[in-house]
Parts: sequence; structure tokens; C-alpha cells
Amino acid sequence: MSPHQYRSAGVTLVTLRRLGFLPAALLTAAALTACTAEPVEADDPKPSASGTTAPSGAPGGAPEEGGLTLADAIKTIPVAEEKRAGYERDSFKHWVDEDGDGCPTRQEVLIAEAVTAPEQGARCTLSGGSWLSYYDEAEVTDAKRLDIDHMVPLAEAWDSGAYDWTPERREAYANDLSADRSLVAVTAKTNRSKADRDPSQWMPPATSATCTYLVDWTATKLRWRLAADEAEQAALLELAEPCTDSTVEYEPAA
Repeated sequence: MSPHQYRSAGVTLVTLRRLGFLPAALLTAAALTACTAEPVEADDPKPSASGTTAPSGAPGGAPEEGGLTLADAIKTIPVAEEKRAGYERDSFKHWVDEDGDGCPTRQEVLIAEAVTAPEQGARCTLSGGSWLSYYDEAEVTDAKRLDIDHMVPLAEAWDSGAYDWTPERREAYANDLSADRSLVAVTAKTNRSKADRDPSQWMPPATSATCTYLVDWTATKLRWRLAADEAEQAALLELAEPCTDSTVEYEPAA
């Protein structure tokens, strides 16, 4: 099954899981069941939370079954100084039509994360629909008010290791539809407030988003073998202290 078909397997399931309404096991079972039906434009592209695992302890290896505690996952991120030299946003080709269905990455995420599915027109234009931006708990009924946030911003990814990647790997990162935490539809104002800042400098305004955001950030760093600087790691560990029930599962990017 292609990443696009997997993402299309459960429109609101990822949204519900992010908000804590669905356990991982139920999400996985629902997504796998949906894969036997005719694919519809919906959700969860990504086997990130329950996919195959790499050998434990290998660099960038996935966690044992059941995941890592958030604190342990944070400690697994390698610590290194950031390197901003040479960064240009155009170094990451993004919003591509990866599977040739006429819908670029932005539209794929909007379709996948819609609470109420939008109408899809020519060239994958979207009308109607509704979304819940988990950063600020805002309900949005106009897709133009939404940005697609790279969980770890492109500049932060560059600083943390992507400066040494091939253009092909940077493109894969910028259009990652194979993990439900890499890209997220949120209000434009929260995305632009975040800009390229890490959790030592910015966190979502909704307190309900704190633990989810830390899990998503940590899983993305581990999935793509990105480093954290000392200030980032310290902030992550401090912010994660109340998130005692949070676990991190991820699948390393190819």
C-alpha cells in the first residue's frame, strides 16, 4: 500500500489521536482495516507510530514495542551544536505532487486532517470542510487560514543535520507524508508565531497541546536522525516533566 493510500485510510483518526481520544492500538487497527477498502481522501499516511523497528540502540533506530518514555526519547536525540551557515529555504523543495494524483503535499495534509472532509475540485482545489488546529484549539472552516507546519522547521532541520543531506533527502523531509507527526495543519497565526524556533523558544499557546507537541517534535527529530543543541535538550526535558504518561514511537526515515 502506498504512503498516499495509507494516509487516506482514516481521515479523522490522526486528529483524534493527536487530541488524545484514540489509543495507538485502536488507530492502528482502524487504519489497517481501512486499507482493505477503496481508498478515500482521508488521513494517517504513516506507519510512524506502529511500523517496523530497527535494531534497538542503532543510530536513529526505532524504539522497542510500546515506545520510549518521552524523557528517554529526548535523551536519545544526539546533542550537537547547530550549523546555520548556507541555509536557504529553497534548499528544501516542498509541496510536490509525489504520487502524481494532482494533489501537492499541502492539499494531501489538509485532506488527511480534515474533521469534515472538504470538496475537491479541479487541480485539487478544496472548498468547504473543517479542521481543528491543535496548537491553539481553533476550529477552522476556511483552508486558506491554515498553514502546513513542518513540525521541526526547515531551518531548524538544516541547523540540526540537514545541511549535510542530499537535495533528494531534503525534499523527502519537506514532503514527509509517511509519518503523521512530520506535517500538521494549524492556524497560520500560530505557525508564523513559531517560525523556525525550537521548544526552548516557542511552544503552542494551548496548554492541552504541550505533551502532544513535545512527542511530535521528539519523534520527528529521531525519525530523521536530527540533533538537538544543549539549550533545546534542556528545555525539552524540563517541559516534558508533567508528561509522565507520554510515549514516543517512530519509524526511521529511509
